[in-house]
Amino acid sequence: METVLEVYARPYDEKNPVVCFDESPKQLVSELRSPYTDGKGVKYEDCEYKREGAAEIFMITEPLGGRREVFIEENHKGVTWAKTMEHIVEGMYPGADKVTVVMDNLSSHRIHNLYNIFKPRRARAIIERLEIVYTPKHGSWLNIAECELSVLSRQALNKRFATKEELKLQVGAWSASRNNAQKGVDWQFKTKDARIKLKRLYPTVLT
Repeated sequence: METVLEVYARPYDEKNPVVCFDESPKQLVSELRSPYTDGKGVKYEDCEYKREGAAEIFMITEPLGGRREVFIEENHKGVTWAKTMEHIVEGMYPGADKVTVVMDNLSSHRIHNLYNIFKPRRARAIIERLEIVYTPKHGSWLNIAECELSVLSRQALNKRFATKEELKLQVGAWSASRNNAQKGVDWQFKTKDARIKLKRLYPTVLT
C-alpha cells in the first residue's frame, strides 16, 4: 500500500509518467421488446433480454495528465494484457524513459506474457521501460483506474448494449469528453494518513 501511495506522491514527469490500468467485464444483452418512453418522460424497459456474450473494458488513465484511453477487448488473458502494455509503452508514451503502471495482481498481469507475442529483443525492450507497481490484495481501491471505471459505469453504461460496436462507441464518446475537459485526479490520501487511519492493518511490533 505504501509503495502505491509513494508513487502517487511523485510530481508530474513527462519522461516517467504514472499510469493506472484496470479491466472490468461487461455483459452484452439485446432487447426482446423495444423500450419506450411515456408522455411524462418515464422510460419503460422490459425485464426480459437475450444474452449476446461479454466484453472486457480496459481502462488506462494517467491521473496527473488528465488522460485516459478505454478499449473493448474479447478477454483479459495474458496475451491481451501484454498487447496493452506494448500500447502503453510504444503507442501512448514513445518518448518516455520509463512508464510506471499501477495495477492489481491478477495472474494474467505478468511480464513473461510479452515473450509470448514478441521476439525476445522487443519484449525485453518493453519490459525495461516498464515499472509495474501492484496494488495489495484487497486493496484495489488504491487503483485510480478502478475509480475511473466506476465513473464510466455511472455516467455512460447504465443501459443495455447488444454488441461490442455499440459499447465501443459509447466508451469512446465518454473518454473523448472527459479528456477534452482535462479531468485529472487530485489524490489526497498520503502515506502518513494511512499510518493513522489504517493503523489496524499494520503489524504490531513487539519491543
